[in-house]
Amino acid sequence: MKIVWSLLIFGLVVIIHELGHFLIAKKNGVYVTQFSVGMGPRLLHFQKGETEYCLKLLPIGGSCMMLGEDGEEIAEGIDKSRSFQAKSVWARIAVIAAGPIFNFILAFVLAIILIGCMGFDKPQVGETVKGYPMAEAGMKEGDVILKLNGENIKVYREISLFMQLNGDKTIDVTYLRDGEKHTATITPKYSKEAGYYLMGMSSVGRVKGNGFEVVKYSVYEVRWWIKYVVKSLQMLFTGKVKASELSGPVGIVSTISQTYEESSKISTFAVVMSMLNFSILLSANLGVMNLLPLPALDGGRLVFLFWEAITKKRVPPEKEGMVHFVGIVLLMALMVFVMINDIKRL
Repeated sequence: MKIVWSLLIFGLVVIIHELGHFLIAKKNGVYVTQFSVGMGPRLLHFQKGETEYCLKLLPIGGSCMMLGEDGEEIAEGIDKSRSFQAKSVWARIAVIAAGPIFNFILAFVLAIILIGCMGFDKPQVGETVKGYPMAEAGMKEGDVILKLNGENIKVYREISLFMQLNGDKTIDVTYLRDGEKHTATITPKYSKEAGYYLMGMSSVGRVKGNGFEVVKYSVYEVRWWIKYVVKSLQMLFTGKVKASELSGPVGIVSTISQTYEESSKISTFAVVMSMLNFSILLSANLGVMNLLPLPALDGGRLVFLFWEAITKKRVPPEKEGMVHFVGIVLLMALMVFVMINDIKRL
């Protein structure tokens, strides 16, 4: 079942991403030559209309291949006005941006299910610990944290992440009590027992709410995972996270397996909720990563398209295609590096 769950999660996230490109391409009259899930040799394929649909061996990606996408020659007899490059710049931007946007939509839909069933982690004080800065500042059970050093806090996990990055600094806390805003300045206290800085507070845990709160906190849930991915990238580039700690498909499958084993000891419901949570993380992660302004990624393509929209000058498709080709080579090299790291950790 561990492998089945891994394939289901990977498949869902990839299919939705490529479906975003596919549907908006079709909507704009672009000729889609191939829609595939997976990479490498084809396992299954069939032709429907102008598009070939494929299931490939390696479940680590997918593609939505469009006519003339990288400036290649168009065969005789095919309507050139239906090529990707023949469409307006805004139509092309919509097609490329649709993949990551669909991932965020998927994350939101799954978050509604998760939060509807499990509740949300409101950034509310469960209790304060005597001798620690929260209690000394006069904060108490029921206070809702709104901001830490001006940074908006929407879910309790953001407090933990903030402390991980800023625990050794003085913190200005904005909180809500009985409908009124208050502020306090605290200096976190280092705990030898815990091994890190603490404010001295606990969470109230997950709480359930009405339909409006479920939708609102589903937005916050997606926001949290996007924020988590962005902060993780910042830590990578600033050296707080080592490149050797990066994880790829092998590492993700391993984590899914471990999560499955732990949650299966509790109940089937716990398994489903854990897998939902992992799917939200992976979908938001794929959306963010694909928007990075790097060659071969959707973000890299959008850089060229927005340049064209602003300057009214198009970079020759064959030159742009070469840049993306180099990006693909480098991306493949990175995937091999990450896979080796994953195997070493296993």
